[in-house]
Amino acid sequence: MRGPDVPVLLLDIGRGTQDILLYTPDQPIENSVKMVLPSPNVITGMAIEKAAEKGQPVHLAGPVMGGGKNTQVIKHWLPKGLKLSASPTAALTIRDNLEYVQSLGVAITDTPPEDAVIIRTGDYMETELRETFSRFGIPYPNHLAVAVQDHGYSPNMSNRKFRFLHLKEMLERGDWNIRSLIQDPPHTSMTRMQAIRDIRPHALVMDTGAAAIFGALQDPIVNEAKDRGVTIVNAGNGHTLAVTIEGDEICGIFEHHSRVLMNDGTCRQYLTKLHNGTLTNEEVYNDHGHGAAVNRTCSPSLIAVTGPNRRKILPDAYQASPYGDMMLTGCFGLLSTWMKKRV
Repeated sequence: MRGPDVPVLLLDIGRGTQDILLYTPDQPIENSVKMVLPSPNVITGMAIEKAAEKGQPVHLAGPVMGGGKNTQVIKHWLPKGLKLSASPTAALTIRDNLEYVQSLGVAITDTPPEDAVIIRTGDYMETELRETFSRFGIPYPNHLAVAVQDHGYSPNMSNRKFRFLHLKEMLERGDWNIRSLIQDPPHTSMTRMQAIRDIRPHALVMDTGAAAIFGALQDPIVNEAKDRGVTIVNAGNGHTLAVTIEGDEICGIFEHHSRVLMNDGTCRQYLTKLHNGTLTNEEVYNDHGHGAAVNRTCSPSLIAVTGPNRRKILPDAYQASPYGDMMLTGCFGLLSTWMKKRV
Protein backbone atom coordinates (compact mmCIF):
# COMPACT_ATOMS: atom_id res chain seq x y z
CA MET A 1 0.00 0.00 0.00
CA ARG A 2 1.27 3.45 -0.86
CA GLY A 3 0.95 5.44 2.35
CA PRO A 4 0.68 9.14 3.16
CA ASP A 5 3.82 11.25 3.52
CA VAL A 6 2.97 12.17 7.14
CA PRO A 7 2.69 10.03 10.30
CA VAL A 8 -0.88 8.96 11.12
CA LEU A 9 -2.17 7.34 14.29
CA LEU A 10 -4.83 4.72 13.44
CA LEU A 11 -7.16 3.40 16.15
CA ASP A 12 -9.69 0.61 15.62
CA ILE A 13 -11.93 0.65 18.71
CA GLY A 14 -13.76 -2.65 19.15
CA ARG A 15 -15.85 -4.23 21.89
CA GLY A 16 -12.95 -6.22 23.34
CA THR A 17 -9.81 -4.48 22.12
CA GLN A 18 -8.49 -1.23 20.73
CA ASP A 19 -6.05 -1.99 17.95
CA ILE A 20 -3.41 0.65 17.36
CA LEU A 21 -1.08 1.33 14.45
CA LEU A 22 1.29 4.26 14.10
CA TYR A 23 2.03 4.67 10.42
CA THR A 24 5.27 6.48 9.64
CA PRO A 25 6.32 7.10 6.03
CA ASP A 26 10.04 6.44 6.52
CA GLN A 27 9.84 2.71 7.28
CA PRO A 28 8.14 -0.46 6.03
CA ILE A 29 4.60 -0.82 7.33
CA GLU A 30 5.55 -4.14 8.95
CA ASN A 31 7.95 -2.21 11.22
CA SER A 32 5.27 0.18 12.44
CA VAL A 33 4.54 0.67 16.13
CA LYS A 34 1.61 -1.64 16.91
CA MET A 35 -0.45 -2.35 20.03
CA VAL A 36 -3.52 -4.41 20.90
CA LEU A 37 -4.93 -3.14 24.19
CA PRO A 38 -8.20 -3.57 26.09
CA SER A 39 -11.02 -1.52 24.61
CA PRO A 40 -11.96 1.76 26.36
CA ASN A 41 -15.31 0.25 27.40
CA VAL A 42 -13.45 -2.62 29.08
CA ILE A 43 -11.09 -0.25 30.90
CA THR A 44 -13.98 1.94 32.07
CA GLY A 45 -15.95 -1.12 33.13
CA MET A 46 -13.07 -2.42 35.24
CA ALA A 47 -12.70 0.97 36.93
CA ILE A 48 -16.43 1.08 37.77
CA GLU A 49 -16.31 -2.47 39.09
CA LYS A 50 -13.28 -1.75 41.28
CA ALA A 51 -15.03 1.22 42.89
CA ALA A 52 -18.30 -0.70 43.28
CA GLU A 53 -16.57 -3.56 45.07
CA LYS A 54 -15.20 -1.05 47.59
CA GLY A 55 -18.62 0.51 48.08
CA GLN A 56 -17.51 3.84 46.60
CA PRO A 57 -19.90 6.11 44.67
CA VAL A 58 -18.99 6.65 41.00
CA HIS A 59 -19.37 9.65 38.72
CA LEU A 60 -18.97 9.30 34.95
CA ALA A 61 -17.77 12.40 33.13
CA GLY A 62 -16.93 12.87 29.47
CA PRO A 63 -18.35 12.17 26.03
CA VAL A 64 -20.55 9.28 24.94
CA MET A 65 -18.59 6.11 24.26
CA GLY A 66 -19.19 2.55 23.21
CA GLY A 67 -20.94 0.19 25.59
CA GLY A 68 -20.09 -3.34 26.58
CA LYS A 69 -18.22 -4.18 29.77
CA ASN A 70 -19.02 -0.74 31.21
CA THR A 71 -22.80 -1.01 30.80
CA GLN A 72 -22.79 -4.64 31.96
CA VAL A 73 -21.02 -3.65 35.18
CA ILE A 74 -23.37 -0.73 35.75
CA LYS A 75 -26.51 -2.86 35.33
CA HIS A 76 -25.02 -5.53 37.60
CA TRP A 77 -24.07 -3.20 40.45
CA LEU A 78 -26.93 -0.68 40.49
CA PRO A 79 -29.39 -3.19 42.04
CA LYS A 80 -26.68 -3.99 44.61
CA GLY A 81 -26.60 -0.39 45.83
CA LEU A 82 -24.02 1.30 43.60
CA LYS A 83 -24.44 5.08 43.79
CA LEU A 84 -23.85 6.27 40.24
CA SER A 85 -24.04 9.72 38.73
CA ALA A 86 -23.12 10.81 35.22
CA SER A 87 -22.90 13.89 33.07
CA PRO A 88 -25.60 14.00 30.36
CA THR A 89 -23.16 13.07 27.61
CA ALA A 90 -21.57 10.24 29.58
CA ALA A 91 -25.01 8.90 30.53
CA LEU A 92 -25.83 8.41 26.83
CA THR A 93 -23.31 5.57 26.89
CA ILE A 94 -25.83 3.54 28.91
CA ARG A 95 -28.74 4.36 26.58
CA ASP A 96 -29.75 7.24 24.33
CA ASN A 97 -32.88 7.81 26.43
CA LEU A 98 -31.87 9.76 29.57
CA GLU A 99 -35.25 9.14 31.22
CA TYR A 100 -34.56 5.42 30.99
CA VAL A 101 -31.06 5.93 32.41
CA GLN A 102 -32.52 7.81 35.36
CA SER A 103 -35.08 5.04 35.89
CA LEU A 104 -32.16 2.67 36.49
CA GLY A 105 -31.10 4.83 39.42
CA VAL A 106 -28.44 6.98 37.73
CA ALA A 107 -28.35 10.65 38.75
CA ILE A 108 -27.81 12.89 35.71
CA THR A 109 -25.63 15.83 36.72
CA ASP A 110 -22.48 17.66 35.70
CA THR A 111 -21.49 18.07 39.36
CA PRO A 112 -20.04 14.93 40.95
CA PRO A 113 -20.64 14.15 44.64
CA GLU A 114 -17.66 15.14 46.80
CA ASP A 115 -16.79 11.54 47.70
CA ALA A 116 -17.29 10.05 44.23
CA VAL A 117 -14.66 8.29 42.17
CA ILE A 118 -14.59 10.23 38.91
CA ILE A 119 -14.17 8.01 35.85
CA ARG A 120 -13.64 9.55 32.44
CA THR A 121 -15.60 8.25 29.49
CA GLY A 122 -14.66 8.39 25.80
CA ASP A 123 -13.45 6.15 22.99
CA TYR A 124 -10.31 8.19 22.31
CA MET A 125 -7.88 7.80 25.23
CA GLU A 126 -5.53 10.56 24.15
CA THR A 127 -3.98 11.23 27.56
CA GLU A 128 -3.05 7.59 28.12
CA LEU A 129 -1.77 7.13 24.57
CA ARG A 130 0.37 10.26 24.75
CA GLU A 131 1.87 9.05 28.02
CA THR A 132 2.64 5.61 26.57
CA PHE A 133 4.25 7.08 23.47
CA SER A 134 6.28 9.48 25.60
CA ARG A 135 7.68 6.64 27.74
CA PHE A 136 9.12 5.06 24.60
CA GLY A 137 10.35 8.31 23.07
CA ILE A 138 7.84 8.13 20.22
CA PRO A 139 6.62 11.50 18.86
CA TYR A 140 2.83 11.78 19.00
CA PRO A 141 1.45 12.38 15.48
CA ASN A 142 -0.73 15.31 14.46
CA HIS A 143 -2.97 13.17 12.25
CA LEU A 144 -5.59 10.78 13.60
CA ALA A 145 -7.99 8.19 12.16
CA VAL A 146 -10.43 6.28 14.37
CA ALA A 147 -12.95 3.52 13.69
CA VAL A 148 -15.86 2.85 16.06
CA GLN A 149 -19.07 0.89 15.71
CA ASP A 150 -21.62 3.68 16.00
CA HIS A 151 -25.27 2.68 16.44
CA GLY A 152 -26.35 6.33 16.13
CA TYR A 153 -28.63 8.39 18.33
CA SER A 154 -31.95 6.57 18.47
CA PRO A 155 -33.89 7.27 21.70
CA ASN A 156 -37.18 5.97 20.26
CA MET A 157 -36.00 3.10 18.06
CA SER A 158 -34.01 -0.09 18.50
CA ASN A 159 -30.38 0.88 18.02
CA ARG A 160 -29.86 -2.31 16.02
CA LYS A 161 -32.62 -1.26 13.63
CA PHE A 162 -31.44 2.36 13.46
CA ARG A 163 -27.83 1.42 12.74
CA PHE A 164 -28.66 -0.93 9.89
CA LEU A 165 -31.25 1.42 8.41
CA HIS A 166 -28.59 4.14 8.29
CA LEU A 167 -26.11 1.72 6.68
CA LYS A 168 -28.62 0.65 4.03
CA GLU A 169 -29.49 4.27 3.21
CA MET A 170 -25.78 5.06 2.74
CA LEU A 171 -25.43 2.19 0.29
CA GLU A 172 -28.52 3.15 -1.68
CA ARG A 173 -27.45 6.79 -1.92
CA GLY A 174 -24.06 5.65 -3.17
CA ASP A 175 -25.48 3.24 -5.77
CA TRP A 176 -24.02 0.35 -3.77
CA ASN A 177 -20.46 1.44 -4.53
CA ILE A 178 -18.00 0.27 -1.90
CA ARG A 179 -16.94 3.86 -1.21
CA SER A 180 -20.43 4.58 0.10
CA LEU A 181 -19.34 2.76 3.28
CA ILE A 182 -17.12 5.75 4.10
CA GLN A 183 -18.67 8.52 6.21
CA ASP A 184 -16.41 11.55 6.03
CA PRO A 185 -17.65 13.67 7.67
CA PRO A 186 -20.01 11.42 9.64
CA HIS A 187 -23.76 11.93 9.78
CA THR A 188 -24.87 14.09 12.70
CA SER A 189 -26.72 11.12 14.26
CA MET A 190 -23.45 9.22 14.68
CA THR A 191 -22.74 10.44 18.20
CA ARG A 192 -19.65 8.35 18.95
CA MET A 193 -17.98 9.57 15.77
CA GLN A 194 -19.03 13.14 16.51
CA ALA A 195 -17.61 12.88 20.04
CA ILE A 196 -14.18 12.07 18.60
CA ARG A 197 -14.44 14.93 16.12
CA ASP A 198 -15.34 17.28 18.97
CA ILE A 199 -11.92 16.50 20.46
CA ARG A 200 -10.00 16.25 17.17
CA PRO A 201 -12.04 18.15 14.53
CA HIS A 202 -9.87 17.06 11.60
CA ALA A 203 -9.77 13.36 12.49
CA LEU A 204 -10.94 10.80 9.97
CA VAL A 205 -13.65 8.68 11.60
CA MET A 206 -15.43 5.67 10.16
CA ASP A 207 -17.26 2.50 11.09
CA THR A 208 -15.28 -0.48 12.36
CA GLY A 209 -17.02 -2.84 9.94
CA ALA A 210 -16.20 -0.68 6.93
CA ALA A 211 -12.60 -0.31 8.14
CA ALA A 212 -12.27 -4.09 8.33
CA ILE A 213 -13.66 -4.53 4.81
CA PHE A 214 -11.18 -2.05 3.32
CA GLY A 215 -8.42 -3.58 5.42
CA ALA A 216 -9.14 -7.13 4.28
CA LEU A 217 -8.87 -5.90 0.68
CA GLN A 218 -5.20 -5.15 1.41
CA ASP A 219 -4.62 -8.90 1.60
CA PRO A 220 -3.31 -9.73 -1.91
CA ILE A 221 -5.40 -12.89 -2.29
CA VAL A 222 -8.59 -11.08 -1.32
CA ASN A 223 -7.79 -8.13 -3.55
CA GLU A 224 -7.05 -10.40 -6.53
CA ALA A 225 -10.45 -12.08 -6.13
CA LYS A 226 -12.42 -8.83 -5.88
CA ASP A 227 -13.26 -8.46 -9.58
CA ARG A 228 -14.49 -12.07 -9.72
CA GLY A 229 -16.55 -11.63 -6.56
CA VAL A 230 -15.43 -11.96 -2.94
CA THR A 231 -17.29 -12.21 0.35
CA ILE A 232 -15.46 -10.59 3.27
CA VAL A 233 -16.54 -11.46 6.80
CA ASN A 234 -15.26 -9.48 9.77
CA ALA A 235 -15.76 -11.73 12.80
CA GLY A 236 -15.27 -9.26 15.63
CA ASN A 237 -15.49 -9.77 19.37
CA GLY A 238 -18.99 -8.35 19.52
CA HIS A 239 -20.34 -8.16 15.97
CA THR A 240 -19.84 -9.81 12.60
CA LEU A 241 -20.27 -7.94 9.32
CA ALA A 242 -20.39 -9.78 6.00
CA VAL A 243 -20.18 -8.05 2.63
CA THR A 244 -20.13 -9.54 -0.87
CA ILE A 245 -18.28 -7.38 -3.40
CA GLU A 246 -17.80 -7.67 -7.15
CA GLY A 247 -15.42 -5.04 -8.49
CA ASP A 248 -16.44 -1.89 -6.64
CA GLU A 249 -20.10 -2.92 -6.30
CA ILE A 250 -21.54 -4.27 -3.07
CA CYS A 251 -23.93 -7.11 -3.88
CA GLY A 252 -25.20 -7.79 -0.37
CA ILE A 253 -24.52 -7.21 3.31
CA PHE A 254 -25.60 -8.44 6.72
CA GLU A 255 -24.59 -7.78 10.31
CA HIS A 256 -25.14 -10.00 13.34
CA HIS A 257 -23.80 -10.66 16.82
CA SER A 258 -20.76 -12.90 16.72
CA ARG A 259 -21.92 -15.14 19.59
CA VAL A 260 -24.94 -16.25 17.52
CA LEU A 261 -22.83 -17.06 14.45
CA MET A 262 -20.52 -19.32 16.47
CA ASN A 263 -23.16 -22.05 16.23
CA ASP A 264 -22.06 -24.69 13.73
CA GLY A 265 -22.99 -23.75 10.18
CA THR A 266 -25.03 -20.66 11.08
CA CYS A 267 -22.81 -18.17 9.27
CA ARG A 268 -22.55 -20.41 6.19
CA GLN A 269 -26.35 -20.61 6.03
CA TYR A 270 -26.63 -16.85 6.14
CA LEU A 271 -23.96 -16.46 3.47
CA THR A 272 -25.71 -18.90 1.13
CA LYS A 273 -28.90 -16.86 1.39
CA LEU A 274 -26.97 -13.63 0.96
CA HIS A 275 -25.38 -14.91 -2.25
CA ASN A 276 -28.62 -16.18 -3.80
CA GLY A 277 -30.55 -13.08 -2.79
CA THR A 278 -33.01 -14.70 -0.36
CA LEU A 279 -31.68 -13.31 2.92
CA THR A 280 -34.08 -10.76 4.39
CA ASN A 281 -33.61 -7.96 6.87
CA GLU A 282 -36.41 -9.38 9.03
CA GLU A 283 -34.76 -12.80 9.27
CA VAL A 284 -31.54 -11.37 10.68
CA TYR A 285 -33.22 -8.79 12.91
CA ASN A 286 -35.64 -11.34 14.38
CA ASP A 287 -32.62 -13.55 15.14
CA HIS A 288 -31.35 -10.66 17.33
CA GLY A 289 -28.98 -9.41 14.66
CA HIS A 290 -28.84 -5.98 13.06
CA GLY A 291 -30.16 -6.63 9.57
CA ALA A 292 -29.48 -7.55 5.96
CA ALA A 293 -29.77 -5.92 2.55
CA VAL A 294 -29.38 -7.45 -0.91
CA ASN A 295 -28.55 -5.46 -4.02
CA ARG A 296 -28.29 -8.45 -6.37
CA THR A 297 -27.27 -12.09 -6.41
CA CYS A 298 -23.60 -12.97 -6.57
CA SER A 299 -21.52 -16.15 -6.70
CA PRO A 300 -18.22 -15.13 -5.11
CA SER A 301 -15.01 -16.84 -6.09
CA LEU A 302 -13.69 -16.54 -2.52
CA ILE A 303 -15.00 -16.27 1.02
CA ALA A 304 -12.48 -14.54 3.26
CA VAL A 305 -12.73 -13.99 7.00
CA THR A 306 -10.82 -11.75 9.38
CA GLY A 307 -11.25 -10.68 12.99
CA PRO A 308 -10.51 -12.34 16.35
CA ASN A 309 -13.43 -14.82 16.09
CA ARG A 310 -12.63 -15.87 12.53
CA ARG A 311 -11.74 -19.47 13.37
CA LYS A 312 -14.83 -19.94 15.53
CA ILE A 313 -17.24 -18.61 12.90
CA LEU A 314 -15.68 -19.62 9.54
CA PRO A 315 -12.77 -21.99 10.22
CA ASP A 316 -12.70 -23.31 6.64
CA ALA A 317 -12.75 -19.91 4.90
CA TYR A 318 -9.65 -18.10 3.70
CA GLN A 319 -8.10 -16.42 6.74
CA ALA A 320 -7.30 -12.89 5.53
CA SER A 321 -4.27 -11.33 7.18
CA PRO A 322 -3.14 -8.07 5.54
CA TYR A 323 0.56 -7.40 6.04
CA GLY A 324 0.68 -10.55 8.16
CA ASP A 325 -1.31 -9.04 11.04
CA MET A 326 -4.99 -9.99 11.27
CA MET A 327 -5.66 -7.98 14.44
CA LEU A 328 -4.77 -4.75 12.63
CA THR A 329 -7.06 -5.32 9.65
CA GLY A 330 -9.21 -2.35 10.71
CA CYS A 331 -6.17 -0.11 11.05
CA PHE A 332 -5.03 -1.01 7.55
CA GLY A 333 -8.54 -0.19 6.35
CA LEU A 334 -8.32 3.20 8.05
CA LEU A 335 -5.00 3.81 6.34
CA SER A 336 -6.45 2.80 2.96
CA THR A 337 -9.38 5.18 3.54
CA TRP A 338 -6.99 7.99 4.52
CA MET A 339 -5.34 7.61 1.12
CA LYS A 340 -8.76 7.85 -0.58
CA LYS A 341 -10.07 10.81 1.39
CA ARG A 342 -7.15 12.86 2.72
CA VAL A 343 -4.39 12.65 0.12
